[in-house]
Amino acid sequence: MTGHEGRPALDDADDRTIAGRASDGDVEAFAVLVRRCTPLLRAYARRILSGTASVDDIVQDSFITAWQRLPELDDPGRVRGWLMRIVSRNAIDEVRATRPHLDLDGVEGLELPSRPGDGPAQRTERRAELTALADALQELPDAQRECWVLREIGGCSYDEIAEQLEQPVSTVRGLLARARKHIIVRMEEWR
Repeated sequence: MTGHEGRPALDDADDRTIAGRASDGDVEAFAVLVRRCTPLLRAYARRILSGTASVDDIVQDSFITAWQRLPELDDPGRVRGWLMRIVSRNAIDEVRATRPHLDLDGVEGLELPSRPGDGPAQRTERRAELTALADALQELPDAQRECWVLREIGGCSYDEIAEQLEQPVSTVRGLLARARKHIIVRMEEWR
């Protein structure tokens, strides 16, 4: 079987299989993991960082760290959450190095899919809605914002969020409930 014949099977494999093979040194599997997770990790890093200047560097550095530390991953099925923790730590280190608090000014990381027939007015309204959401997220305390981003953008489970933030699941549920309530109130005019 050539590399090209085996590739679709690798691309179709689940995260657990890909991460397991990558932790055994399979460069092809790691490349699949990078392709599969880069959009999520970029969006996540962009929500933590102000602007986009260092997003790609943070994600790239995170993948380098991940490649070096993959054998330490206890559960390959939880590789996405593990990668998000690495990105989170790197991004927060970057934020701490450049400013005293998290800043979510830009909305470049959030994109609503285009709808057929959307004209300039609809696209402008959707951009305004994203700006309002970014403003609502900016108003949240850091812990609530991190929980919301991990859940709503990152798709993490409550357990994964609790593990990443080193908080009990009950605390994560409370933080998310408060964050969602705030966003619902702030976004009422966009319903």
